[in-house]
Amino acid sequence: MKVTSEGCLYASLASEPTRGLVPPRSAIRAFIIIIAAGVALLMISSGTVAHAQSLRQGVSAFNRQDYQQASQIFIPLAEQGNAAAQAYLGFLFETGRGLPQNYTEAAMWYRRAAEQGDSLAQYSLGLLYDRGQGAPRDIVEASKWLNLSTAGAPRRAREARARIRDAVTTKMTRGEIARARLRALEWAPSREH
Repeated sequence: MKVTSEGCLYASLASEPTRGLVPPRSAIRAFIIIIAAGVALLMISSGTVAHAQSLRQGVSAFNRQDYQQASQIFIPLAEQGNAAAQAYLGFLFETGRGLPQNYTEAAMWYRRAAEQGDSLAQYSLGLLYDRGQGAPRDIVEASKWLNLSTAGAPRRAREARARIRDAVTTKMTRGEIARARLRALEWAPSREH
């Protein structure tokens, strides 16, 4: 063995046999853990990239008005918990574009995205509750979701959403308004996966 100027030991292949240079088990375990963590990180990051790429492909198909192709891309993503895909899928079911029109399915997908904090899904779900389409007519739930949607809306959409929220509020009693506001205050987003 030789010591380098930095104080590190290394085996001189010319002067000593290699049979005594087997690393200890703890070093092997540490190496395996590091490799496994790296592989896991690579799998997660490549899955995220593939997920994002698929979502972009779905949005691209949607923008081309190829709703059937968009729905085929959005369905597996939505089932995996992707809130944006769930919101798009809700819209496709609500409007009957690329899929049979089904308000119950639309409400279910909007709710899944809304629960994760997607403000457009919250807005759409609020409207479905207000109209009683796909969900029982519930003015308090409608107002709750419209309140949350308005609070989370991009600046350019906030005023328009506030007008719709306020129009729904005119149909409510003070007690209903208070209950809707309380529900909105108590709400917190939750991720599916």
